[in-house]
Amino acid sequence: MNAQHPEIRPEQSIELLKQLHILTRDGKLNQDSRRKLKQVYHLYQFIEPLLAEALAARPDIQLVDHGAGKSYLGFILYDLFFKLHAPAGRIHGIETRDELVMSSRRLADKLGFSGGMRFHKLTVAESIGSDRLPERIDVVTALHACNTATDDAIRFALEKRAGFIVLVPCCQAEVAAVLRKNKQQALRDSLAELWRHPIHTREFGSHATNVLRCLQLESHGYQVSVTELVGWEHSMKNELIIASYKDLPRRRAAERLRAMLQTLGLEELEGRFFAGDTGAGS
Repeated sequence: MNAQHPEIRPEQSIELLKQLHILTRDGKLNQDSRRKLKQVYHLYQFIEPLLAEALAARPDIQLVDHGAGKSYLGFILYDLFFKLHAPAGRIHGIETRDELVMSSRRLADKLGFSGGMRFHKLTVAESIGSDRLPERIDVVTALHACNTATDDAIRFALEKRAGFIVLVPCCQAEVAAVLRKNKQQALRDSLAELWRHPIHTREFGSHATNVLRCLQLESHGYQVSVTELVGWEHSMKNELIIASYKDLPRRRAAERLRAMLQTLGLEELEGRFFAGDTGAGS
């Protein structure tokens, strides 16, 4: 335990926390950074057992973090888990902004993490077919990957047959746009009152998107759990979706997914949610 800050894990690199601006340069922890640290550790508690399970299957586990940004999550995961328990493993950060890719590479070099961390300038969609990533991926994360980037991350995970998927969706607009476009026709059904008003269209569209994603994952044999990441007072983009591949029966989830798309008038989105073979016959 850190004598100055007991809330900091003893194995945590103080220099990393300074570089991520969770600690000030002189090692102090203010109220805002204390809240940020609490959120990071809360998320780590969800991901750590998934990494441990993946590690039990093979030592060189591979994690891909989509929409990595400044790679807060990747650095924390490497520092707390990979560095100590999976030195043969590797974390891949996927990000479109060149300056963030370069700054993450510099920080990894500075901290001595570059042996186990790689950063790639790619869109989530581009990463699906990129030869810069290994064929086998164990864990896929996507935190606040905006709008359809989360769906691309899901497609990536399904293509790679990832054992675990961790998602915190953000800014879902696609479903809401289709609901808005078809609203006049849909209002013949009383169910459409759920999204008649614009604010409800946005919020219902966001909720429906995540429900559809969960059904999509279940239709590929994943066991899915949904919880809140942090208290609602901290963030409205708060839904945490965790999927573990268990080769579960797929047919019922696929049928529910198709029925929900039809009920909501979202048939034009079937191609997104049914991309790839669900194996729905099982």
